[in-house]
Amino acid sequence: MKFFLFYFSLFIIISFLGWICEIIYIFIETKKITNRGFLIGPYCPIYGAVTVLMFILLKKYQNDLLVLFVLSSIICTIAEYITSYVMEKIFKTRWWDYSHMKFNLNGRVCLLNSILFGFGAIILFKIILPFIVPLLYKIPNNIFFFISGALLSIFVLDLCISCNIIFKFKDTVENIQKDYTGEISEKLRKVVMEKSYLLRRLVLAFPNQIIHGIKKSIWRKK
Repeated sequence: MKFFLFYFSLFIIISFLGWICEIIYIFIETKKITNRGFLIGPYCPIYGAVTVLMFILLKKYQNDLLVLFVLSSIICTIAEYITSYVMEKIFKTRWWDYSHMKFNLNGRVCLLNSILFGFGAIILFKIILPFIVPLLYKIPNNIFFFISGALLSIFVLDLCISCNIIFKFKDTVENIQKDYTGEISEKLRKVVMEKSYLLRRLVLAFPNQIIHGIKKSIWRKK
């Protein structure tokens, strides 16, 4: 159990740091603070999941920077592509699109990101993980089990609520489709603003991606 909770705690910490990076990136681009996470809480799971995967697979290469760079770039790129594909199939919309970037593959991944993943992995293994991992091991077992268990419960609840919001959103879209007139963006915005805060947050965080996915769905059914 402690083995599982250790990796889950590492997952949550890196997911939180990834969320902060997303917030900073969007703020630089839009000058607005936006919760860009798919989930309600302050974390982006793809960062944590890939980090745990690399920690397990690449720990033995942490002193070989070239091998670490190449393998982490490959692992992160594959993970990003699969995540993009699966989420689009489940939720019928694309959550990120690199079609405007050079050397992209179906808009799901691009060369620049792959290179950045490689450098990020080096920073992760040389600076971040050597700081975080010893701290996790120093936490007394009873406190560690309590905190990590509470975080796990919150995360599972968040995942269930967020998925429920998405599927309810799809029902809302289907209702809009019945009397579609062509101005889907304005109608969608009006409907969303009348819904719950959680639904508004999600649409405002990914306006272009979600509206684009809705339009594709509508024209596919016409």
